[in-house]
Amino acid sequence: MNHYIVFGPQGSGKGTQSKLLCADYDFVHISVGDIFRWNVSHHTKLAARIRRITDSGLLVPDEIVEEVVRKRLQEHDWNYGFVLDGFPRTMPQAQYLFENWNMDKVIYLDVSDEVVFERVMMRARLGEGSGFTKRADDNPDALKVRLKEYHEKTKPLLELYRRRGVLLSIDANRPVEDIYTEIRERLGLPEPYRNREA
Repeated sequence: MNHYIVFGPQGSGKGTQSKLLCADYDFVHISVGDIFRWNVSHHTKLAARIRRITDSGLLVPDEIVEEVVRKRLQEHDWNYGFVLDGFPRTMPQAQYLFENWNMDKVIYLDVSDEVVFERVMMRARLGEGSGFTKRADDNPDALKVRLKEYHEKTKPLLELYRRRGVLLSIDANRPVEDIYTEIRERLGLPEPYRNREA
């Protein structure tokens, strides 16, 4: 069973790399952002709380995120493993995860703030229909807040992952395919059986 975390700031390519791994190896993609967006689009009770927080650029509180992830992991709907995207983001979330699950590797997408700004602002300009999804927090002010929170609350998790021997640091300032090839090789995964373009 393969249990992976894909880790990095907004705009680092977490969703893209997670989806590639899941498409090629039949892992289940567990994206906290996707779960939250589903709630927003279906106008659930949780949605109003999430929207108020994320539109201002802040991270959703630990207890809400943990509850959502706990429910999702309890479904056990994978054959070969899962890829966690967007969780954990804080030390309490990481402690909860490692107390309850054996995680094999944390794939850290190491990307500069400058590249993050460039990618996220491009996503904001292109909007829907260009392979990018426009998000409410794709604006410079919200992004600055999110990056500040990331550096203060999320980046310190690197030391925890290092101590546990699960950290895999990847230079994510490069093209998508180069990053993915390195991830695949360093995880020791075989060549994909099928062509994704087929």
